[in-house]
Amino acid sequence: MEQGGDAALLEAVRAGDRGAFDALVRPHRGRLLAHCYRMLGAAGEADDAVQESLVRAWRHAGAFEGRSSFRSWLYAIATRVCLDHLGDRPARRYPSLDHSAPADPSAPPGDPLADPVWLDPLGDAAWCDGPLDACESPEAKLTRGQSVAIAFLAAIHLLPGTQRAALLLVEVAGWSAAEVADALGLTVPAVNSAVQRARATLDERAPAWRKGARAPRSADADVLGRYARAWSTNDAALLAATLRDDATLAMPPSPAWYAGRAAVEGFLRGFVFAMGVPFEMVAGPSVNGAPSLALYAPDRNEPGLLRAHSLHVMELDDAGAIAAIRVFMEEGAVVRAGLAATRARS
Repeated sequence: MEQGGDAALLEAVRAGDRGAFDALVRPHRGRLLAHCYRMLGAAGEADDAVQESLVRAWRHAGAFEGRSSFRSWLYAIATRVCLDHLGDRPARRYPSLDHSAPADPSAPPGDPLADPVWLDPLGDAAWCDGPLDACESPEAKLTRGQSVAIAFLAAIHLLPGTQRAALLLVEVAGWSAAEVADALGLTVPAVNSAVQRARATLDERAPAWRKGARAPRSADADVLGRYARAWSTNDAALLAATLRDDATLAMPPSPAWYAGRAAVEGFLRGFVFAMGVPFEMVAGPSVNGAPSLALYAPDRNEPGLLRAHSLHVMELDDAGAIAAIRVFMEEGAVVRAGLAATRARS
């Protein structure tokens, strides 16, 4: 049941007050965006789903009975919208996490895939303005960082839509099986079965999915600084020194990915740094619960201007080495992270 100010706003909403509806929704928009992003794997699609969910909620606000919290009611609507959007389309994937074979670092990476098949990034500021673990319910089993981590998203996108929804509502939103059943029009045994099967799939295909997100450390800045200098100096050896032995590099929309420090170094030395582009890299915000850096390259049409080239989302291990480099090769990824599309050359 709603209390205090929310109860008064709900009465105003039932009377047709759109301003009251907007005020009631405002605290929940960020979390709805994150939930839709987990379901759909794309920030733009998630934003569209939130907008559609709010349109549906406004149309049916007069029928809200208060048997659950207003937030839970919104989540239920958003989940159904996402399931409608998913339909029969293929799940989004991420190179290096989709069980494909790594590429040969001595061969060109090949053409990118034009279809929107890859997961894309979401800046933490787009949905969470509180402390690291304070952006979901107290009952949630997954921390904020882990719940939007690329590896976790790739794992849950192995699941059918209903299993994905049930798992997210239980593990991230902290719902009971009865609440999920009511939201999705299922029975409690069906929800328990869906969650059990989802957990079994993830334990088999992505055994690290339950691991909590690693907290940032002061030493991370040094590692990321050396990584950035390597790009600005085209120094493959310097970059390789920041990597774990089994580090991976992936760069959607290219399906090619590289496994191991030697392979990553070889590919960058032979096909990227060999071009001698005077890149500049700057620190970015937290993206998908992880540190990011934005790479800029000279603008072909305006000397002295740099244009956003790619967003690098970094996974660091407990020892402070880079375990995975997840590069999103588009200007839009940098802009969506909250950074400028262009900058003056240093």
